[in-house]
Amino acid sequence: MKKSTGILLVALLAFFSCKSSGTKGDNSEISGDLIIFHAGSLSMPFKAIADTFMKIHPGVNVLAEASGSIDAARKITELNRPCDIMASADYSVIDNLLVPEFADDNIKFAANEMAIVFNDKSRYASQIDSSNWAEILMKEDVAFGRADPNSDPCGYRTLLTLKLAGVNSEKFTEKDRKFMRPKEVDLLALLDVNAVDYIFLYKSVAVQHNLRYTQLPESVNLSNPNLNDVYSKVSVQVRGAKPGETMTMNGEAMVYGVTVLRDAPNKKAAEAFIEFLLSEEGGRKILREMGQSPVYDK
Repeated sequence: MKKSTGILLVALLAFFSCKSSGTKGDNSEISGDLIIFHAGSLSMPFKAIADTFMKIHPGVNVLAEASGSIDAARKITELNRPCDIMASADYSVIDNLLVPEFADDNIKFAANEMAIVFNDKSRYASQIDSSNWAEILMKEDVAFGRADPNSDPCGYRTLLTLKLAGVNSEKFTEKDRKFMRPKEVDLLALLDVNAVDYIFLYKSVAVQHNLRYTQLPESVNLSNPNLNDVYSKVSVQVRGAKPGETMTMNGEAMVYGVTVLRDAPNKKAAEAFIEFLLSEEGGRKILREMGQSPVYDK
């Protein structure tokens, strides 16, 4: 009896020792810097996701850098900067600029929609709605900002929205050109100091910053995948993968994409981050809390 009890005790101790060391090993194996280039509109959710991830894996130091998605891709393709993960506000940026030379996969993970964002000090704030927004933005005493279409999907999506709305996009693009910025979140500073009255921005960013916004009809806000046949009737030309080249961006419901780079310096940590980003109680929960609907890739 004593012999069998001793054997059982040794076995249990060995089991829990292995389990404990395995758990510790899992966390300790994932360490070092994790470099993430991501869309500006992901700044707040990715910070929250990264902070939680680093609590789970204290050996990892997430180095996140926001920019327009096209600019983020060019840091990899043109500047040859080391990067583990690239997250784009438009999955097609990854397809067009990174796959297959720099990345193998492209995971669709979040959605969004275009909105007209403003604050209480914006001119005509009490009057603007989903039917008269174009008329108000074109008033002489109103200023608005938008993102650069050659740097940021929010920029070319603004142009797509204008085309879908049937307004004169040339007049819009000429008006207040001085308030065009490299990425959509740069526009927040202009609105904050009332340099502009309105900005073309993603609804999620407005929600995250507690800003007022006019919700546009689904037929123009690029939110509904069931309307892709309608959205695809418009397109814009933006700068391509190399200087002098262009690429056509067709209207399509907004879908964000993320990829682990083929030459990722810290691929093990990158893969663990992607797993957490796609988990229901991790990244997807945080995205929902910050105004973005998760997308389940097929």
